[in-house]
This record gives sequence, structure tokens and C-alpha cells, in this order.
Amino acid sequence: MDNLSNRKTAVAIFRAALASVDPCRLVQKHIPDVLDAYRRGNGQRLMLAAFGKAAFAMTRALAESPAGELITRGTVITKYGHVPGTLPDPIAVYEAGHPLPDAAGVAATGRLMAMLENPDPQTLLVCLISGGGSALLVAPADGLTLAEKQATTQCLLAAGADIGELNAVRKHISGIKGGQLAALARPARVLSLILSDVIGDPLHVIASGPTAPDNTTYADALAVIGKYGLEERIPNSVYQRLIQGREGTVPETPAKDDPVFADVANLIIGSNKLAIEAAAAKATAAGFETVVLTTELRGEAREAARWLAQQALAFQNQQPAGKKLCLVSGGETTVTVTGTGKGGRNTELALAFAEEIDGRPGITLLSAGTDGTDGPTDAAGAVVDGQTIARANARGLSSDAFLSRNDSYTFFKKTDELLITGSTGTNVMDIQVVLLT
Repeated sequence: MDNLSNRKTAVAIFRAALASVDPCRLVQKHIPDVLDAYRRGNGQRLMLAAFGKAAFAMTRALAESPAGELITRGTVITKYGHVPGTLPDPIAVYEAGHPLPDAAGVAATGRLMAMLENPDPQTLLVCLISGGGSALLVAPADGLTLAEKQATTQCLLAAGADIGELNAVRKHISGIKGGQLAALARPARVLSLILSDVIGDPLHVIASGPTAPDNTTYADALAVIGKYGLEERIPNSVYQRLIQGREGTVPETPAKDDPVFADVANLIIGSNKLAIEAAAAKATAAGFETVVLTTELRGEAREAARWLAQQALAFQNQQPAGKKLCLVSGGETTVTVTGTGKGGRNTELALAFAEEIDGRPGITLLSAGTDGTDGPTDAAGAVVDGQTIARANARGLSSDAFLSRNDSYTFFKKTDELLITGSTGTNVMDIQVVLLT
């Protein structure tokens, strides 16, 4: 297969993975769970709270099902540009900022919280939760401002904190994360259908676990701040709140044994693992011998790229003549930003991978975010091969220079190797597809 054919095949495999985690289809499978929860509790009202990048698609599936007729009120909060249509009354849809929370997110969350005033045992609150919910469902804790939360989030992102570390802090400077939405809804019953964007699918981390017990503490949040040396960089008010929480003068987020979870059910309905399985099946159907390397790819994007390249080269060196191999991985890496360029973790990984396989024929990599966006860009990721660096050099482009300033998006825009999908309506972290032909 030539490079163009390999690229098309890699994209087809990626799209098969996306189809397997289509939010509408996943929610449709669980409509019986919603109806059963409503009937078992002698339901009189069904309220909807949806937040995350897939919130619109998940809500549409619920609204168009038999359960949709039961909805008395609903609030949907999703990322700007992720609202492809309209939803029926009485569902209100709001767009807000991601990955940094903004005033629109605060206002929308306030409306969601107001919707839950005076709950009762005959109310079922259905939460549709997907990745991005941590930034979109935003209610600064008492005494803190949105600007202080934004500054803290920005510091953690720039330092390369992973999603678990980031959310350990965010839960403890929030009035709704870390199980606090479940507490707010009590005594209503809560059923959360969750599309996971976190390695291992830990309930307390996905969207900062608004309806799940929190197994992190103020001390854990302070440990994250200390790990990255941010004590003097985050707002002092945030730092002081964390200290007060560690000392017990601010209430801790609800933990596993808290009675607020007595009538709460959290169901994972889609994950990166499901998408990886679909990618592997598509590759196998296309005639590739397929190996799933990992569903827990993490760490610095450049280091992950080196590891993937080592795997690719090792498999290629043992590859029997005439046999096609596909290596699939998934997870979520991080980028410690030191430059002023434009890019995301997938384009950074792809560029570092391209350097590692420079000059090696028969290797193609696709690395992309399943939500269709990679960092602050309009690309899902990039597709590279062993000739990427040579083609760039012929145009006078230095990959090292672009990497040094975290400018991978600009590099691939110039080489025409970006993968542009637009918003996919789903979000289960990232996928890498390596073809060896």
C-alpha cells in the first residue's frame, strides 16, 4: 500500500472507532434503565441535567425516546460550536467555554442549580455526563471568583497536570463538583449516564465526578499544587481555601459512605476501550493483523510518541513479508507548554513520532482526539509517515524548531497533514492507529 492508501485506511479505522461511541446510540441502549428508574421510584417528575462535549447528542437521544415525554425540565451545557440543532421544550441549551471555564458556564450552571430547588423523592434527575464537563459545569466555591478558577486551571494545564490531578484541584474549589451535584439534588433520585474520557473510567474523575463519591481530599489537591510548584502562581485565595479545607475549617467533598449517594446510580455507557475495540475490528476486517498496545497511553506526548515509535519499529523489524500489521492504542497524554506556538497533544505526539521514524518506509500513524478537537485548534490531530520530515525539509520547515515552540498545529497545516473532522459529538479521549505495510 502506498502512503496515500495507508492514510485513507487509518482515517477509516478512526471513523469506525468514532461510530462505536456515538452518544445517541449509546444513550438509546440505556433508555430502559431510565424508564425503570422512573417507575421504581413512583416518579412524578423527570429532570435532565446534561453537560460535556457530547451533551447535545446525548440529550437528543433521550428527548426522542419514550422517556422524552416524561421530561419536565432540562438544562444542557456544552462547548461552543457543539449545538448542531434545536431541542424541544422544556429543555434549555447553553454554550460555554472549554477548556477554560467562562462566565457563560457560570450562568448556565446557576440555572441548572436553580432548576433543582426543592427536590423531592418523586423526582428523578437524569444526568448525561461527558468529557469537558469539568470546565462546562462551573460554580466557584463560596469566596472564590471565576477569574480565580480560570487562573488556577490555566496554571495546571500549562504545567502538564493530568486529568486526575487537574480535577482533584477543581473539585475542591467548586460548589458542584466532587459529588456536590448529588448532594444538591437530594432527596431526588439520580441516574447518571456517563461517557468516559478518563483512563480507567474512574467515576470520581470524569467531569470531576459531580454525582460520584470523591476519593480525593483537600490534602490531595494541595499535593498537586506542590508537585508543580504552583503555590505562588495560583491565586492566593484558592491556595488559602485548600489549606483551610485540609485543616477542616471548610467542609470536605462527600465521600463513599455519605448518605447523599443512597439513591444515586452512575452507569458508564461508553469509553475509550469500546472505541479501541471497534478500531481493532475494523483493521482486522481490512486485512491487518491487529495488536492493541494499550488503552492507557499517558504522560508527556513526546515521550509517548517515542514509545509508540519504538513499538512500531520493533514490530516492523519482525514483520513477515507480505503481512500487514495495525497497532492501536488509546488514552490521553499531556503537553508541558514552554513555547508560544499553537498545537495540542495529538499533533505534538504525531510530530515527535514523525521524527522518530524519519526515513522508514511502510509506517503510518494517525493520532487524534475523538471529540474532533486537539487543544485550542480546529484539528482532531494529524496523520504522518516516514516521509513527513523529508517533505517538510524540502519546504524549508524544521520539525525541531516547531516542536521547541509547541507549534505542531502550524507545522502540519503547512505540510497539509492535519486531520480535520469537525465536532464529532462524542468524547472518549484519544486514539492512535499505526499501520505497518
